[in-house]
Parts: sequence; structure tokens; C-alpha cells
Amino acid sequence: MPAELRWGWKLGTRLLASSVLVLAVGTGTAWVVAFITGQVIFHDHMIMAEATDPPVVAHAREAFEAAWTLSLSLALLAAFLASIVISFFLSRRMVGALNKVRQAAAHVAQGDYSARVPEGSMGAEFAELTSAFNRMAGELDHVEQTRKRLLSDLAHEMRTPIATVDGYLEAISDGVAEPDETTLGLLREQVQRLTRLAQDISLVSTAEEGRLSMRRSLVMVGEILDNPMTQARNKYVVRGVTLHCEVDESTRYVMLSGDWDRMGQVLTNLLDNALRHTPADGQVILRAAQAGACVRIQVSDTGDGIAAEHLPHIFERFYRVDTARDREHGGSGIGLAIVRSIVEAHGGTVTAQSEGQGKGTLMTIELPIAR
Repeated sequence: MPAELRWGWKLGTRLLASSVLVLAVGTGTAWVVAFITGQVIFHDHMIMAEATDPPVVAHAREAFEAAWTLSLSLALLAAFLASIVISFFLSRRMVGALNKVRQAAAHVAQGDYSARVPEGSMGAEFAELTSAFNRMAGELDHVEQTRKRLLSDLAHEMRTPIATVDGYLEAISDGVAEPDETTLGLLREQVQRLTRLAQDISLVSTAEEGRLSMRRSLVMVGEILDNPMTQARNKYVVRGVTLHCEVDESTRYVMLSGDWDRMGQVLTNLLDNALRHTPADGQVILRAAQAGACVRIQVSDTGDGIAAEHLPHIFERFYRVDTARDREHGGSGIGLAIVRSIVEAHGGTVTAQSEGQGKGTLMTIELPIAR
């Protein structure tokens, strides 16, 4: 079936048809008004002119009717020609602009998210349409890149433990290895690694969908800080990294409304992340202080630092600043995404700052004080 039958008339045809319709209505109205009122006006003027000779009156009437008929006909012809010219040029520009959007949309539909609509001069409405389309394409491009990276990282994260488990099972089956405590411990460790990965992905997805279950209660800032600090100290000692906590007594007793376990998970993830990226003899400091109606919790380190182009993305799932280094130290790329999800579920914000590579990183959390 032809496109004209499936989708209706083209834009240029519609513009011309609408102009012709307006002209037809206007012309018909003018003819009716001229016919009804013209006769009355002509008759009144003949009376005022005291023209009573029938041949003179008839001749004047014919001249009047011919004049207004010719005037209306010429006006109609001029308006019709003008509408054709205007409709042609206007539709040509509009169709050209819409074709650019259509072509870009076709590229996006085929998976080319780099397609963009060039800016035109068709007015504010088309400028807004172009801007909205380009923003959409940019977001889709970013989502697609994240999806590809996620699948690649997932495959890599799962490949190592699965290969390890498969290798040990094959060795046990061939009689090369014994299913002793050491072997079973290694197998259990790899299974736990896969379990943690699945749990982390589930946690982030649940939080981003707004379905994260939390047991909210009033909890003091000091209670939130103490447990993650205690759990982290031994790991820091082994790595030779100094860990300090700086918080004044008044801040320790400030009350927050939240899930104690979830907030502890946030700080644990931040401290683990700082430890992974801080070399021996480095330093990590956990600070907490009141900032207006919020409590500001910061984790600063003297480690690798983050380049400016990476800062907007580090809280995304599976995003790594240094893929090889993060995997070497056991990072899955989900920890900071979990941090952001839990903090936002508590009505707070989390940001990252760094002056560049080798200059350390500052993670800042702000949480509203309970009222």
C-alpha cells in the first residue's frame, strides 16, 4: 500500500489544502456578504443620487456587479498563488528539518547511538525537538556503552571463579587433587565470590528501582562510624596503611534516621575502596561533622586519585578507573554504585573529588539529621 494511503497526505499537500480551504471559506463569505449587502447599499445610493431612469440604474447595477466580481476574483487568484508559493517554501523547509530527525531516528533504531540532528533555523519548537532528540541519543549511547561494559565485566568476574571451580573439580575427578580441607576451602571461597557478586548486583538493582528494604530507626552518628572502623583496622594494618577517625563528641551524638546495617555497608565499601587505591605508608581519614541540617561524612585518602574525566562516572555499576588494577585488588566495580544507591535511599547525596591522578580522593556523604 502506498505511503500516502497508509499515513495520509504529505505535509506540503496538507499545508496547501488548508490554505485552499481557508481561501474557499473566505471567498464564499465575501461573495455572500457582497451579494446581500451590496444590493442594499447600491439601491440606497441610487435613491440618494435621485437616479430614477431604469436604463441608467440597470447600467450602473451591471457596472457595480462586474466591478466587485472582478475584484473578488483577482483577490482570490492572488491569494491562491501566494498560498501555493508560501506553502511550497514553508513545507520544503519543514520537511527538510523533519527528514533530518527521521534519518537520525532511523540510525538510532539501527543501534547507531552516535547519530545527532544538526541545529536548524526553524524556530523555538524545532530547536527544542532537536535538543531533546540529541539528549535522548546521548543518554542511549551512554546506556549502551555501560551495558557493553557491564556484560564484559560480568563475564570477566564470573570467568575466574568458575574456571577455578571447574579446574579443581576436574583435578579431583582425575585423582590429581584430593577433596581435602584446603581444596574445599578454595572451592568455597570461589563460590562465595560468585554469591557476593550476585548479591551486590541484586542490591544495586533493587535500590535503583526504589524497592530497597530498610529497617529504619534513630541511630547516632558514632554508632554508624564505629563498626566499619573496627572491621577495617586489621586490613589496614596488614597493608601498612594508616587509618584515622576524626569526629568531635557533639557530632557523635547527632541522631540520623536510617538503617544501621545499610549505612555500615556504605562506610565499609568506602573504606575498602580507599584501601585498594592507597599504597603502603599512605593514609586514610574518616571524618564526620555537622553541616547545617545535615551530617557530612568524608573518607579521604592519599592514594591513586581520579582523573577529571572519570569523576562523573565512578558511582556507575562496573565502572573502573583502572580496570587491571581494580581486578588485581579484587574490586568488582559495584561497591561505589551500592554506596550511591543506599545513600540516596536515605535521602542523602554522595560525591567524589580529586585533584588528579596520584593526588588522592575525597568521598563526601551528606545525610539529613533526624527531626
